[in-house]
Amino acid sequence: MATPAGSSRKRWLPLEANPVVMNQFLWGLGLPVDEAECCDVYGLDDELLAMVPQPVLAVLFLFPITSQTEEERLQQDKGKRVSAIMYSSSFLFHEKTVGNACGTIGILHSVGNVTSEIMLQEGSYLDRFFKSTASMDPLERAAFLEKDDEMEVAHTIAATAGETEASDNVNTHFICFTCVDGELYELDGRKSGPISHGASSPSSILQDAAKVIKGMIQKNPESLNFNVIALHKKAGVAGTS
Repeated sequence: MATPAGSSRKRWLPLEANPVVMNQFLWGLGLPVDEAECCDVYGLDDELLAMVPQPVLAVLFLFPITSQTEEERLQQDKGKRVSAIMYSSSFLFHEKTVGNACGTIGILHSVGNVTSEIMLQEGSYLDRFFKSTASMDPLERAAFLEKDDEMEVAHTIAATAGETEASDNVNTHFICFTCVDGELYELDGRKSGPISHGASSPSSILQDAAKVIKGMIQKNPESLNFNVIALHKKAGVAGTS
């Protein structure tokens, strides 16, 4: 969860890729327990993807940072593969300037882009955060988060609740995949904007994200340090849109 040059010197403890930890974190921030939750994706083959509860709202992916991933990140930013939709009020993109904050930013990306599908607790942290930052650009959101003591405390509690000993000396990174207006977007706070991966839909987001993730894993076949987590809506819960 390295921090790019020019970012804040503030560093948090990394969030564990653990659905139990993430759910407690989300529910504490204002996502009702009966609305949505995170779950493990145990594999990227069709049979294992079929085991993931539907509908899937977003996909979180944890991967190791390598010289190759860094080169690709720089090339993507240089090539300006960034959509203008990042400045739309209907699309939340959040740059990362706090070290090890990528798990929390991935969660904000996951929930912030599906607020029409889920109902947050009124007056909760998430409700207030999304309303307060709705008109901000990605860097303004990053500055807002840097100064947000409430989120820092909540993140620290979640980061120390995992099964592994918390340490800020890690080199892995969370990103989020979400579907907006019929396209699959990769949301990576270390990049300058969203990356489009082509056509998608709410019913196919898991399969579409899995294809992209497979390609990323194949570029680093020696590593076992990958995790895929899906945010899914609870069965029987009606949307608010």
